Amino acid sequence: MTNKTKTATLTFDGKTLELPMHSPSVGPDVIDIRKLYGQGDVFTYDPGFTSTAACDSSITYIDGNQGILLHRGYPIDQLTEKSHYLEVCYLLLYGELPTAESLEDFEMRVTNHTMLHEQMMNFFRGFRRDAHPMAIMTGVVGAMSAFYHDSTDINDPHQREVASIRMVAKMPTIAAMAFKYAQGQPFVYPRNDLDYASNFLRMCFSVPAEEYEVDPILARAMDRIFTLHADHEQNASTSTVRLAGSSGANPFACIAAGIACLWGPAHGGANQACLEMLGEIGSVDRIPEFIARAKDKNDPFRLMGFGHRVYKNFDPRATVLKESADEVLELLGIENNPKLQVAKALEKAALEDPYFKDKKLFPNVDFYSGIILEAMGFPTSMFTPIFALSRTVGWIAQWKEMLDDPQLKIGRPRQLYQGETFRDYVNVEDR
Repeated sequence: MTNKTKTATLTFDGKTLELPMHSPSVGPDVIDIRKLYGQGDVFTYDPGFTSTAACDSSITYIDGNQGILLHRGYPIDQLTEKSHYLEVCYLLLYGELPTAESLEDFEMRVTNHTMLHEQMMNFFRGFRRDAHPMAIMTGVVGAMSAFYHDSTDINDPHQREVASIRMVAKMPTIAAMAFKYAQGQPFVYPRNDLDYASNFLRMCFSVPAEEYEVDPILARAMDRIFTLHADHEQNASTSTVRLAGSSGANPFACIAAGIACLWGPAHGGANQACLEMLGEIGSVDRIPEFIARAKDKNDPFRLMGFGHRVYKNFDPRATVLKESADEVLELLGIENNPKLQVAKALEKAALEDPYFKDKKLFPNVDFYSGIILEAMGFPTSMFTPIFALSRTVGWIAQWKEMLDDPQLKIGRPRQLYQGETFRDYVNVEDR
């Protein structure tokens, strides 16, 4: 909403422009530069768009300095303590917490869409066995538009709704099948009598030869990982989904684009990098050496899983997930897993070291999620697919919100051109 009493004055080259300002419900004011080019014949320059608001949104709010993460106004710690993933999905998609009847209906609709079209199995079998699960997920999700024609019309609210439910429901099945395919094991079909997290764990770890019972502690930890990664405002993958969606692309193509962006190691691969670092450290007695390296400004080594680009104080998601990490490690033990032994000792050492305390380099959500997934038996190649599974609902909520925005325009960032100016073509024999 525009604050009528506030404007920003920009003066340059003898010109003075009055730019309107907008005041959000919480957070810093925003200068509206939409008419800057038309009135002043200039652009702004903002690599990475880190100082640019590209949309209105009422889904997620982050205050990195205070360590705050809100979904529709609800703090993330309350949601993970009192709620569960599918209820948070409902909140993100529809704006309010559901009634008991609404939640039951939503869960039933999701449960009834967990199966994949049987012909899609051919897509999995067309990949090499050593294909990265993210490559498989990107391809399979993009191919959904070839199988579900009745939910690709973005101008039909009913089709948008069906597509949304289908992706939330089918993403665990797709991720689990990508995992099973790499293991050389048969696919496990979903079961309607299990909750969302338990169903995913069973599809990943059960085999036809024996019964598999999901431990409730592991299911709760998995549900928390899903919840804590459900949405995170306008990050790279979410912005990718919005940019793809601004062209009118079908929802499956948009989410596939988000998965592809998330695959980048600077975005979704942080917990995998954390586990690889723990493997590099190797043993508990080498921790002092690596902590010393992390403090050395001349050493490029960094402690992965500590600190956060957005959260400058502490990561509120990490506080929640630490509890689950402790529960999972107590249940499964760490005696035979050197990485987990190093993780617990490194966490203790860093939390007690004044250097890390002063710089607020606390363990973040990637540190604890990596520990939990490692303990459960997931290879590091599955960490980012699980992240993608979790984030799907956030991408969908942002995509739906974008389509309902009356100010929607196709994304078209500008550039600071530094190339050659006009040149006449020279014939090849004269060069």
